[in-house]
Amino acid sequence: MPIYEYLCNDCGPFTDMRPMAECDLPQDCPQCDTTSPRVILTAPAFFCMPSDKRKAHATNEQSRHAPKTLDQYKAAHGPGCGCCSTDKKKPARLMTKTKSGAKGFPTARPWMISH
Repeated sequence: MPIYEYLCNDCGPFTDMRPMAECDLPQDCPQCDTTSPRVILTAPAFFCMPSDKRKAHATNEQSRHAPKTLDQYKAAHGPGCGCCSTDKKKPARLMTKTKSGAKGFPTARPWMISH
């Protein structure tokens, strides 16, 4: 269940855990029992989200308001960083040879017969 924030006019803000179906309903203040409306005082927290998605959200939020300059991008992605370098070598294909000299490429298309 999510935690919602409420604002009591006499006691101030408080939080309560309620079902999502009751998200817009007012809640009684735990101190003075006055009916208090729901308010949004803080940004949502993504604690239950996996770290890679949390990092992607942070990157998207940062780039939406202030994109990186070319110097900042180059500082983060040095030569040979692996994610954007163009001088990557493809790994050599695995090739097998039988006693008769026929070549086989077991990783490419195992259903095909070699020539």
